[in-house]
Amino acid sequence: MAKKLKRTVRVALPAEVLAKIDELAGEKGCTAFLVELVQREIQLRRQRQALHQAAGAWKSEDHPELANGVDAWVRGIRALDHRRFEELERIRDSE
Repeated sequence: MAKKLKRTVRVALPAEVLAKIDELAGEKGCTAFLVELVQREIQLRRQRQALHQAAGAWKSEDHPELANGVDAWVRGIRALDHRRFEELERIRDSE
């Protein structure tokens, strides 16, 4: 397994912010708390970036099956599944 490289970063935080972190994470949990927070923020920003890049990719004309709304399409698909299940049950019962 590859070693994870670590770097030390010096960040100045207001004392009241550090006190609140210590309250939540414990004095020795500050680093883990901040790492988790930063990782979550990185993920959120990447998701936002992907959403912005994908804006306009969905074209209604490419999906005529959704003309009556997604809810109607889902109900239709579920009805097909239900009919197929009933058909399989009839076949199984007749064997």
